[in-house]
Amino acid sequence: MSEQKSLEQGLAQVAAAIADGSRARMLCTLMDGRAWTATELSLVAAVSASTASSHLARLQRQGLTACVRQGKHRYYRIASHEVAQVVEQLMGLVDMGAGALRSKTPERLRFARSCYDHLAGELGVRLHDGLMAQGWLLADGYGLTPQGEQHFGQLGIDCVASGKRPFACHCLDWSERRMHLGGQLGARLLDHMLAKGWLVRGLDSRELTLTAKGQRLLQQQLGVAF
Repeated sequence: MSEQKSLEQGLAQVAAAIADGSRARMLCTLMDGRAWTATELSLVAAVSASTASSHLARLQRQGLTACVRQGKHRYYRIASHEVAQVVEQLMGLVDMGAGALRSKTPERLRFARSCYDHLAGELGVRLHDGLMAQGWLLADGYGLTPQGEQHFGQLGIDCVASGKRPFACHCLDWSERRMHLGGQLGARLLDHMLAKGWLVRGLDSRELTLTAKGQRLLQQQLGVAF
């Protein structure tokens, strides 16, 4: 089999794995960055536990999900940051013109949600733009400026890159159609905001709730405009 044919076949298999409605719902649920059990995902997808396991096995074969064992339990999550980025971009392709998706998406989810492990939605875009406006993040290459590195260091946010994942990068927001901040820095900022109580994570969705404290400190410490 030629390399080109193998690539085309692989692409078709991945697309087919995502194309099923139940599997698509599972992937969207896993985009909250947490690990879920097959039973929990079966409830989300409205299928039996055995059918959910079959769906998850197929997603895992295509490298879209990974299984984490904890004692007797198995938890499923998005396989990698790269997969999460592709899923988020596919969400953006769902509605490129008429705006139907936006009108059906709950306003609170559009305002603030997790995009796997970083902040997305209107608030995520405001954060991205605020960091640029303050001169802490470079628009070209998304590197930290000396002022940005100093400021994040004072907030207790690690500015040392690790691993192969980009330290900071843009990510197209599917509801706002503008960029929010991804990469290691985006993940660390969301962790910081959750740990400090600026944002509260929803129990069963990607929704994030902004607290009064969070609104005040996001504006004061990270240049977010409200």
